[in-house]
Amino acid sequence: MLGMFPVRRRVAATLAALGAAVLMSACGGAPAKAPEAPEAPKAAATASAGFPVTVDNCGVSTTYTAPPKRVVTIHQHPAELMLALGLEKSMVGTAFPDSEVLEQYRAAYERIPELAKKEPSFEAVLETDPDLVYGGYGSAFAEKEGRSRQAFAGAGVNTYLNLEYCKRDKLSVEQVYEEIRTIGKIFGVGDRAEALVGDMRKKLDTVATAVKDVEPVPVFVYDSGDKSAFTAGGAGMGEQMIRMAGGKNIFSDVPEVFADVSWEQVVERKPEVIVLYDYAGAGTVEEKKKFLLSQKVLADVPAIKNQRFMVLPLTATLVGVRPPAAVEELARFLHPTKISS
Repeated sequence: MLGMFPVRRRVAATLAALGAAVLMSACGGAPAKAPEAPEAPKAAATASAGFPVTVDNCGVSTTYTAPPKRVVTIHQHPAELMLALGLEKSMVGTAFPDSEVLEQYRAAYERIPELAKKEPSFEAVLETDPDLVYGGYGSAFAEKEGRSRQAFAGAGVNTYLNLEYCKRDKLSVEQVYEEIRTIGKIFGVGDRAEALVGDMRKKLDTVATAVKDVEPVPVFVYDSGDKSAFTAGGAGMGEQMIRMAGGKNIFSDVPEVFADVSWEQVVERKPEVIVLYDYAGAGTVEEKKKFLLSQKVLADVPAIKNQRFMVLPLTATLVGVRPPAAVEELARFLHPTKISS
């Protein structure tokens, strides 16, 4: 069946057939008038408008002559971003969902084959005959697992890595906008990207107005850990999200995206709210809450005494479509009288 052949093979077969037809025509004598080339389908012409485009991504430069049509996303936030831009038909595989997919994208997401619960093998990805692999975390292209960007390039497959993993001092919401615009550029849907960025800006502007005069609430992010606490430092999206929501990350002075801190430091900094990051493989939210409440050293911490816990999916703190809505939710928790439901 035609649908069983990889795209590149189908293209080669089509070109070969056209070549043969031209040769047969030539053997029958020169025509009085050269045949006109068939008019290109309007959809195809529209799809390639504005191409080629060149994108520099984490030190890898790629030129796209047309929008990718067979994309595999590894990790959830790249998949959700593509769906937010209406690119479901360009997706041939997903992998590693680390929280429940946003409701508005769930039906579309479930129509796309899931290649693996974690990162798929290099071979499993190639079986989908992709023209682009879009990774969310650096582990999408783990060299020790045989999935390096160089390995995919050797197989004729382009790659793109979420810019959160391009080296920089700090992340901010501007990187969210940059990621959306870049994906819009790669797929020729810049208008959709700008519309999405505009909606995000509007939401964040509304929150900023609501909390502009509040006293920042001290917030401690608990990701995981028992001997020490693995928390959000001052270099990641979590830091800026807390600040935009009218809070103060008690470890904003730590110059890393994530870092281990002592429980004594947590006690000293007196957080009034604890944000629990929720994701697969790090214990449930209830287990994390139970652990924190059981620690005698934390007994006098205001957030523990008042049991002020808020849950955020880890995906909400990544460079993708979720941060603006998560900022609004966090602001509503920190300042319930300032943000309407």
